Amino acid sequence: MTKVLLADDHPMIQAAVEAMLRGSDYELVAKVGTGAEAIEAIQQHDPEMVVLDVQMPDGTGLDVLRHIRSQGDERPVVLLTASLDEAGFAEALKLKVDGVLMKMSDPALLIECLDSVRGGDEWIDPHLNAEATRAASARDRAILSPREAELVQLVRQGLRNRDIAEQLGITEGTVKVYLHSVFEKTGVANRTELAIRAAEWVEV
Repeated sequence: MTKVLLADDHPMIQAAVEAMLRGSDYELVAKVGTGAEAIEAIQQHDPEMVVLDVQMPDGTGLDVLRHIRSQGDERPVVLLTASLDEAGFAEALKLKVDGVLMKMSDPALLIECLDSVRGGDEWIDPHLNAEATRAASARDRAILSPREAELVQLVRQGLRNRDIAEQLGITEGTVKVYLHSVFEKTGVANRTELAIRAAEWVEV
């Protein structure tokens, strides 16, 4: 049996998690409702895994995770959350969270998450992975300057360097400099690949 501690301030969530773990390989050794209680209960019960609600009174799940990691405590931690913004997600990963489960997801994913984390793997909710992919795509688009993005659009239209120079009011040499910069930033090998993958960096 793997000992699990749950920190969540919603009685319904506590009851749901308890019901999910009943009859499984996991034993719920304690349920608490605040961040401060979670820190105290971890010391008292020494669970093998900790499940933390992100939004709790008297210390969020991230606060608790930050605290235990600062103490050198590397035990597996799963964040349970209704929503997690990009900054919170980034901090959780930096603090070496082992799992993130959205409350909107299928409850059966809780066991899948715990099994994966117990096995030493990182488990991120599919909903959150999709959001992270969209965010990464937006960041990729942002690496190009407005002029570079304009140039990518013209390359996508099949224009030659001379035509691009005329369109943008710059010299062919400057077009080549911009193209080199775009190739470096995007990692593409040539203008054909750039044209094919243009949607990754500009709105098409």
